[in-house]
Parts: sequence; structure tokens; C-alpha cells
Amino acid sequence: MGRLFGTDGVRGRANADLTPELALSVARAAATVLAGRDGTSRPVAVVGRDPRASGEMLEAAVVAGLASAGAEVLRVGVLPTPAVAFLTGETGADLGVMISASHNPMPDNGIKLFSRGGHKLPDAVEAAIESAVATSRRGTDGVRPTAGDIGRVRDLTDGAADYAAHLLSTVPSPVSGLRLVVDCAHGAAATVAPEVYRRAGAEVTVIGGEPDGWNINDGIGSTHLGPLTEAVRDTGADLGIAHDGDADRCLAVTADGRVVDGDAILAVCALGLKERGELRQDTVVATVMSNLGFHHTMRDAGIAVQTTAVGDRYVLEALRARGLSLGGEQSGHLVFLDHATTGDGTLTGLSLLSRMAATGASLAELASVVRRLPQTLVNVPVRDRIRVVESDAVAGAVNAAEAELGDEGRVLLRPSGTEQLVRVMVEAPTQELADGIAQRLAAVVAAVD
Repeated sequence: MGRLFGTDGVRGRANADLTPELALSVARAAATVLAGRDGTSRPVAVVGRDPRASGEMLEAAVVAGLASAGAEVLRVGVLPTPAVAFLTGETGADLGVMISASHNPMPDNGIKLFSRGGHKLPDAVEAAIESAVATSRRGTDGVRPTAGDIGRVRDLTDGAADYAAHLLSTVPSPVSGLRLVVDCAHGAAATVAPEVYRRAGAEVTVIGGEPDGWNINDGIGSTHLGPLTEAVRDTGADLGIAHDGDADRCLAVTADGRVVDGDAILAVCALGLKERGELRQDTVVATVMSNLGFHHTMRDAGIAVQTTAVGDRYVLEALRARGLSLGGEQSGHLVFLDHATTGDGTLTGLSLLSRMAATGASLAELASVVRRLPQTLVNVPVRDRIRVVESDAVAGAVNAAEAELGDEGRVLLRPSGTEQLVRVMVEAPTQELADGIAQRLAAVVAAVD
């Protein structure tokens, strides 16, 4: 069996790679590894999904797998991923399961797992679940519960209301008077986000709010900002907010149609928290992909930046390890650790709206604090990505490029995690300089290979 878990759970084409049989096995294994470790009580699992059609099939398999392991299942239906994480903690459940492929197209689906408290799983726990899946497939997973030990299933009907109330409790400033277009990507955000934004005081127009099981992320949402930009201009709104299929991301659009990425949103929120004395250790967590302009903005504001590998799970690990309050990714995953255990797009949107209301500034004015440096990314096919990145020739070329750029740019070389590629990224004061240095480095990488 190959590795099941990627950067964010188990994903694949539904009913081809991610089959009901695999979903059942993963659910049983997760219950075995994560639940009821004291052996004195029946384990409890929260299960939610996004609205894609295959989620119905996979939800049935996951619920069956959990119940067959003796777990009590609390089924919450279609809700955002952060809602499932929140409810896992709120109910005291042993684990949470979210069936979603996030921003991926409809044919795909996935299984995200949360441990007790609503936290994502460390590598060691994922490895233990994979081992348990392999044992189950060999038919050597021991005696299964029978009779009264089989798990039961019930619907948690007030889950959405509890999650919405939690989100509204985080709003530091009322947002009355702000006109908002929210793009729900025909996904899980449609169940909660528009209502929450309205209850917070905004005047809300919704697009992408009619999921039918097939249209999730289809030309809309945080990976397709054209429809949102057009809707903001047509309605004269103050801003637009875009979520992805499972609503753990948030990107934004200004009143005049400019895209505000996760770096700028993270900077706006960090400055707001620092002003209120709520940014712990005056430090924010970002990944290596955050633009150098973001780092300059934070430095000038007296905010330190801790950098992690790409992936919101690594941002979360750094936040928890140091007891920090805010971190995020350029893609729009922001984690407010005082209020959430994972990235939450609606919580991020509320924080952005609150900052606008508190300052009286437009989104364009707030986002202008980050001067994004021009960036070039070149993917170079190689035979041995690790050997190439660690070679003396490549290291020398990178050092020379960094000396040329000084504090006005940077170079990042990353071996791809899944392909035989080396990713060469250069940021510089001008696009021409970024392009030139990236091409020179790419040539060195290719020659070493």
C-alpha cells in the first residue's frame, strides 16, 4: 500500500482512487488509533462533508466504518471544515472527520481527520492510521464489536447554529454599513457564511451560493476570482470575499477589483491584533512562500515572522509550539489560534470586515501596507531533486544571486514533495530582474542534473 495521506488528508478521484471501501477502512482505522484510548467509554466521532455529490456516498462509508469500530457518530451534514474542527472540540469528541477535497474540482474528494480538541494529525499519528488500514485489508484487525457494542448514529442538528454563534462571538467591532459580496464557491460556505456576515452587520450579496452537488468550485470561489470581481463592481460593494469549497480559505477583492491575497490579509489582521495587544509575542507565522514584501511590512511594524514549510498544518504546529496567536498562508489559509484550531475562511472574513469598520479605511488602503515584490517561479525537471538542491554548484549560484539582490529580493529553491522537480522562485525589485535571475538559476540546476 502506498502512502495514503498527503499534505491535507486522504484525497483522490471519488469512487476511483478514493473508494467507499477505502473510506470505510480509513474511518475504522482512525477510530482504532484516535478514539477511546482509556478503554472505559464508547468513542465519539463528529462527521461532516461539503456538498459535492460523492460526499453522500463517502459519508455513508465513513459512518459505517466508525460505527463498526464501536464509535458513536454525530453526523453534522454539510458544514465547513473549520465547523467540524470546532464541533469536535466543543462536543468533547475523540475525533472529527471532514469529507471534502477543499478547492479541488468536483470529481475529487477527500477525508480530513481531526484528533480530540479539533486538531490536525501529526505525521506519526497518520502513519499509525495507515498501518491500521493495511492491517484491516489483510483481515488481521482482530475481533470487531457486536451486539450492544456496535456504534450508533445520530444527527447533531444544532451544529451549524453553535458554529455560527462561535464565529459571531469573535467579532471585535460591529461591521454595520459595509457592503459585501461573498462568493461561497457553491460549497460548504453557503450553509453558514452569508448568515454570519449579515448577523455581524454587513449588507451581503451572495454568489456561488447554490450548491447542487456538481458545481462546487466550478469556475467560481477562491481559485476563480473573476466572477467575484465582476459582482463587486456591478453592485458597488465595498469589498468581495471568496471562499473555497470547504470554506477554510479566504481571499478578497477591493472595491475597484484588485485581488488581496493571503499575505496582505495576514498583514492587515496582524497589525490589528498588535494594536489591540492581542498578537502574542508580537510574532506571526507564515510559510516560505510569503512574499518578501510581507516580511518587510512586518519588520517595519515591529512584528517578527516565524517561517515554516508550505502547508497550514506546519503553520498550526508552529503556533501551538510557541503559544502564538496568528499565522497563515498566501493561499488564504489563516489560523486565529485563540478562536480556532484550523484555518477558517469565515472567521478570517469577519476579522477583515472588523478591521475595516474599526479603522474606517477601505480594503485597498489597508492592503496597501504590503508592497508585493515581483516574483518568478520556474519548475525545472530533474532526476534527483534532493541531490541537485544540495549540490555545491547550485548553492554557489544561489549565494551569488542573493548577494546581488541584497535586502531587496530573495531566492528560494524547493525540491518538489511529489515530483522530480526543483522549484526556483525569485523575488526582486523589478519583474525583469526576477525573470533574469530565475532563468540563470534554472540553467545551473539543469546543468547539475
